[in-house]
Amino acid sequence: MITIVVGTRPEIIKMAPVIRACVERRAPYQVLHTGQHYSFEMDGVFFRELELPEPSHNLEVGSGSQAYQIGAIISGMAPILDRERPDVLLVEGDTNSVLAAGLAAHKLGIRVGHVEAGLRSYDRTMPEEINRILTDHLSDHLFAPTEHARRILLGEGIGPDRIQVTGNTVVDELLRQRERARTPGLLERFGVSPGRYALATTHRPENVDHEVRLRGIFAGLAETGRALGMPVLASLHPRTAKALDALGFSLDGIVRRLPPLGYLEFLGLHAEAALVLTDSGGLQEEACCLRVPCVTLRDNTERPESVEVGANMLVGAEGARIVAGAVAMAAKPRDWPNPFGDGKSGERIVDLLLGMATN
Repeated sequence: MITIVVGTRPEIIKMAPVIRACVERRAPYQVLHTGQHYSFEMDGVFFRELELPEPSHNLEVGSGSQAYQIGAIISGMAPILDRERPDVLLVEGDTNSVLAAGLAAHKLGIRVGHVEAGLRSYDRTMPEEINRILTDHLSDHLFAPTEHARRILLGEGIGPDRIQVTGNTVVDELLRQRERARTPGLLERFGVSPGRYALATTHRPENVDHEVRLRGIFAGLAETGRALGMPVLASLHPRTAKALDALGFSLDGIVRRLPPLGYLEFLGLHAEAALVLTDSGGLQEEACCLRVPCVTLRDNTERPESVEVGANMLVGAEGARIVAGAVAMAAKPRDWPNPFGDGKSGERIVDLLLGMATN
């Protein structure tokens, strides 16, 4: 029995290929949803869009402090795991759900598998960095997306027998959903043409909770739009919108706020954009795979492979650097290689687990 844990929308997307691989191989599994960021009513659309079965359990933890979320997930999950005793619990990424679920399983003697293991930004002010490190070191099976991630894990003293390079499941989902995301009329709905708009997102606390950085980012987005002669479609996380409203910051007319979008709608916009400006780790990977130039609104990244192949540039949160990076990336040929896998990562992970179960 494989228990697959999800808690946020990115985790649903990245665990979808693992769930499908379990179905195709008739491997016993269940999905446990912590409900970390959104109510099930809000992210239930992702299960429907991706044609996934509904979770067996939903803890409905919701938002709150890190201490609250981690404590609530452990206390809610431990009785379920103790009663059902899965052979392995799979977590993905670096959220509070990942750490809490891993701890709950580990304390009960249940094996833990970490999908997307070995990512490091080397910035310990990021809560995600601590979650990644602790989860990697308590996990029994570490599914590293790249050889670079494997080397990081080895360098931290994790035994090679615990590490497998599988590729990143984000590639699997992009390849599966790319055509479905070509929704007729999508670009017309937002008044844009292919390759004639930029897409922007920001949600990380180090940007949103600091006025100077937040103002610098949105000033940079507006100047980027003017420099490139195109609108910037901004998908705002609720915390970002709230912070902007609290500052009385009105968006420049060239920066257009998007309504909440599902995965397929956002993917459709992303695939046709001239470039993406973001502080999201997952979107750095997606942009690299889609061959959309990426400008990362951070001072560091746990996805250095995208920078190394020329698909991504780190610019921080200062307006002039954002504009310069955007202009440079928009002019680049989109001929970089994809370092994140071949689209069979989910199958590879499940096959490895099933092989371990028979040995």
